[in-house]
Amino acid sequence: MKPLSQKTAFLTDSVIRRMTRLAMDCGAVNLSQGFPDFDPPACVTERLAEIAAPGPHQYTPTWGAKNYRQALADKVGRCMGIDLDPDRNVLATVGSTEAMMAALMALTNPGDKLVLFSPYFENYYSQAVFTSIEPVFVPLEPPAFTFDPAKLEKAFADPKTKAMLLCNPSNPSGRVFTKEELTFIADIAKKYDVLVITDEVYEHIVFAPHEHTYIAALPGMWERTVCCSSLSKTYSVTGWRLGYIVACERLLNECKKVHDFLTVCAPSPLQEAIIPGLRLGDDYYRDFGEKYTRKRDILAKGLEEIGFSFTMPEGTYFMMVDISDFQRGMTDIEFCEELTKKVGVAMVPGSTFFKEPVGHLARVHFSKKDETLYEAIDRLSKIREKM
Repeated sequence: MKPLSQKTAFLTDSVIRRMTRLAMDCGAVNLSQGFPDFDPPACVTERLAEIAAPGPHQYTPTWGAKNYRQALADKVGRCMGIDLDPDRNVLATVGSTEAMMAALMALTNPGDKLVLFSPYFENYYSQAVFTSIEPVFVPLEPPAFTFDPAKLEKAFADPKTKAMLLCNPSNPSGRVFTKEELTFIADIAKKYDVLVITDEVYEHIVFAPHEHTYIAALPGMWERTVCCSSLSKTYSVTGWRLGYIVACERLLNECKKVHDFLTVCAPSPLQEAIIPGLRLGDDYYRDFGEKYTRKRDILAKGLEEIGFSFTMPEGTYFMMVDISDFQRGMTDIEFCEELTKKVGVAMVPGSTFFKEPVGHLARVHFSKKDETLYEAIDRLSKIREKM
């Protein structure tokens, strides 16, 4: 039998999704894979019910339905402060995962290098492997998760560096990069002719006094930034798999070529159903942020009372927790598995996200109903007796 792909030899299944399966088997509170247990906005589910019978049910244009792309252009353009053309600047994708995959496949060549911060979302490494490019990791130093400008510039200065994949707000660290930090990244991107591919799915989960800055809106960056995002987190519809790419026409046209043959189009009824959500006013995003601030504070207070230390996130709905006081000789993977089985709360081992050897951290999320978070805290309060 002929050998299978060498690419898969470098990969395992997703640790995050593996922890979800274990949580389901054990009846644990799932604070591992980041998805809500509360409903999307009513206007979205009501629209979905309205079109359940009449549709649309068939293919949309591969770039996305016209009215969906127009709604995206209006909403995203307003937030970014950029006038977007739905035909020239917007591409509908199957989640932000496909958006980033299409961008990497379209804009890099085998042997190119891709700059990533560490810790990083686990999909990024897999995407680099699939596209035969080399990931180059620059550490974000805990607990503040800041970067060394000299180390980052050294990575950009390599002639083989083609792009940086920048997650902001950052999963799993919870960092929201400052305008000054992003301006530095923008300056070296222009200096060394490097593209920036962004993952900005948590753009509306940012905690005061921090603010989200779109790097594409900084001077000279529109022409070299590919903005990838998703509606999953902002509208609590992670299973709908609605994402998009926003970019200048030159870069977007290349991404369209890959997307056309990668997934054809995003689900047509869901494109239609999400449009009322895209048309929600500023009050929605203000209330949305306040809701997540409350959930962050609930979990933070509970963890602190139990004895966990952690880095308070500036954005996203993730928190990196120090588990060293509870490990008792276990690796972070063994700890998270035992915690799920014996305590009934699932976390993600921190080593999943780091290039450097890190074994004392775990990632938790707080995108759950308040009562679910209180249940998780109650279970965790018994950690010393049960483990």
